[in-house]
Amino acid sequence: MKNYFDFNLTGKKLLPIWLLFLIAFWAPYVTLIIQMNNVQPGTKPQLFIFPLLLLLIIIAFVVTFYLTKMAIESVSFKDKSVVFKGTFGKYFGTVLLGLFLSIITLGIYFAWFIRNLHRYYINNSSFDSQEFKFQGKGGKLFVIMLLTVMIPVIVISIVAGRSIIHDPENMKSAYIIQQLVTFIILIPYIYLIYKWMVNIDYKDFNMSWETNFRSSCAKILGEFVLIIITLGIYLPMAWLRLYKYFTDKTVLTNSDRRLVFGFDKVGLNDFLFIWGQVLLTILTLSLYYPWAFSKVGKRILGKTYLEEA
Repeated sequence: MKNYFDFNLTGKKLLPIWLLFLIAFWAPYVTLIIQMNNVQPGTKPQLFIFPLLLLLIIIAFVVTFYLTKMAIESVSFKDKSVVFKGTFGKYFGTVLLGLFLSIITLGIYFAWFIRNLHRYYINNSSFDSQEFKFQGKGGKLFVIMLLTVMIPVIVISIVAGRSIIHDPENMKSAYIIQQLVTFIILIPYIYLIYKWMVNIDYKDFNMSWETNFRSSCAKILGEFVLIIITLGIYLPMAWLRLYKYFTDKTVLTNSDRRLVFGFDKVGLNDFLFIWGQVLLTILTLSLYYPWAFSKVGKRILGKTYLEEA
């Protein structure tokens, strides 16, 4: 029997947080852009640009906390809501420490920073009085980032740079090839990082993806190609198809039982509905975003289910 999820967040409830973000973020952001454009070659940028950039990063993290908290608490299953008990103080301490250690280690600690943030949200959530536990390791994420992003990008940049030096007239072609290859190598990164994120214990169950690397990467690549070919028009359908593909491969297992997630058939109405919400958000200069977010979330989770295998 299929048991469906629900999403109870409303645009009215989300609006104050979104307005706070628009006011607090965009004013310093516009100021930063203006000051950066005024920097002339060979001159040093004004010192206040760096604190302003740090302020923008902090604002983004603060708003993300409250948006994520509200989203988590709005998910329900069998008329019971997910509970989130995380505090802002603990979260902000995790962010500040993570940013500091990432900077002084020249980015090496960033994988553990991401692990700590993801674990913070998962481990502070519970359902039916039972807590979730994230099992992903920072070391594994670092290896994923090293092998699928850092090393390939460095190699590609060196090869492209040498190509331009030896043949400056082909600079444009080398740049296009560099961007294309970089795009392709990011496909495994996207797959592996999301697979890493779905490793959660609940009671005696473990949630994970039952996926194949090559077929999953081919699926992601195919959807991305369609996005490019259609100049972005296909984007909502690509997101829906990828969501269904990986949701259908998400399982909860223990020694005795096997529960599987699923998503009902993706249709043209879903595609048009999401595009409608996007257009309304654009036409209202993002003021409609809280309602778009809540309505899309309700539609997607309303078609997501869990059943006994």
